[in-house]
Amino acid sequence: MLLELRQITKRFGSLIANDRIDLSVERGQIHALLGENGAGKSTLMNVLYGLYQPDGGQILINDQPVGFRGPGDAVRAGIGMVHQHFMLVPVFTVAESVALGYEPTGPFGVIDRRQARARTDELSRRFGFDIDPDAMIGDLSVGAQQRVEIIKALSREAQVLILDEPTAVLTPQETDELMAIMRQLADSGTAIVFITHKLREVRAVADAITVIRRGRVVGRAQPGSTETELAAMMVGRAVRLNVDRQPAQPASEALALEEVTVLDETGRTVVDHVTCSVAGGEILAIGGVQGNGQTELAEAILGDRTPATGRILLAGQPVTHRSIKHRLRAGLGYIPEDRQSDGLVQSFSIAENMVLDMHDRPPFASGLALKLDEIDRNANRLRARFDVRTPDVHDRITTLSGGNAQKVIVAREMSRPLAVLVASQPTRGVDVGSIEFIYRQMVAERDRGTAVLLISSELDEIDALADRIAIMYRGRLVGIVPAGTPREVLGLMMAGVPFEEATAQQAGGVQ
Repeated sequence: MLLELRQITKRFGSLIANDRIDLSVERGQIHALLGENGAGKSTLMNVLYGLYQPDGGQILINDQPVGFRGPGDAVRAGIGMVHQHFMLVPVFTVAESVALGYEPTGPFGVIDRRQARARTDELSRRFGFDIDPDAMIGDLSVGAQQRVEIIKALSREAQVLILDEPTAVLTPQETDELMAIMRQLADSGTAIVFITHKLREVRAVADAITVIRRGRVVGRAQPGSTETELAAMMVGRAVRLNVDRQPAQPASEALALEEVTVLDETGRTVVDHVTCSVAGGEILAIGGVQGNGQTELAEAILGDRTPATGRILLAGQPVTHRSIKHRLRAGLGYIPEDRQSDGLVQSFSIAENMVLDMHDRPPFASGLALKLDEIDRNANRLRARFDVRTPDVHDRITTLSGGNAQKVIVAREMSRPLAVLVASQPTRGVDVGSIEFIYRQMVAERDRGTAVLLISSELDEIDALADRIAIMYRGRLVGIVPAGTPREVLGLMMAGVPFEEATAQQAGGVQ
């Protein structure tokens, strides 16, 4: 056995992040470590990479016990890791980035740049990565930067390569390329630990699957397992992954964006003359790789950013320069991307968080006085309706799991009449069971006549919910297409290819 983890335990205070975990990985094997966000996957790999010290258990490489005081020890033992957030310097070349920290030297200790370049070029050619050693990191696509990270690990002669949520920022085409690279690396003898929560990808590439839930191994699965079976192992119960919904019945326009441009704090254009509209009774999904202006667009609709140019209309009324409170009272609901900092007050109770933007008006207030009984009744009613699993609504919001905390936000926003619901990454960090529930609620909100704007980087989510799909790339809308558009076409659009050209490429089999 190339790599074996025995009874690995890691605690953070009273929290047991890893509870006596066993894991074995063979040479040339792609071993998927599957689990929801917060299940303990990344913690376990950070232990393996020397970033954390285990509180119990043992790591063995080639049947020999090893101990790592830091990543340097892990690297010397043949462990490489590609983190979810790349650790590259934008102003360095590819060769410089690969050599950083392990620079080859010539006479008198002078760095041998030619040797560094040659090593990078050799690895790139061997595995068909098509990376120019002299290219600047900042000029590369996200997919190319990821390949640089893999080259960097391989240049240290990694026998075990850890990939932590490697597809989180990739287009579907880049994801397919990565899968092919993983298979090629495995065929060459490299062992790969593939950390993910995406069922489709696990089934596509894994040779073995270990499922973790709440810090424990809850089962092992075969690559032939269905997505439904894997989801049930992750959650601990049967889960329906498809949403039953009827075709949309669009009514009048409820949200309109007219040539909206948004600048960031440095004056850089992050939303570039976006024009689109959403009708009552439909779900328009805005898709794209994270970081292409979706977050800033959502914040502009809420009123947290003021557009540099353009207009935003809510139910036909201009709100471009109106306050957040005005927009909420005009019928805007908002599920933020970051629930911890933007959606909840961590020091408040569950009940208080359910009335955050309504606490100062009837039925929850009379003048300056809060009506606590009414707030409690509201919380208990919403707890039942939205399946928020808590014994007491007076408990702090911090006592809830990620999925239940997200349900609190969904409950609050959908507990009042809405004209428009903006849902930004609504299921990020949420367990599969809660995802199932949130999807049903969003479709129900659509069917009540609300215009729903879904902003998501997950194509599976878009496919499950959208009536129309808009793709953003570098702040612009590449196009708006109907639901059911092939994933391959959407993937090309996410890389900036216009719809007509993407359709032609897909039809012609052009990669």
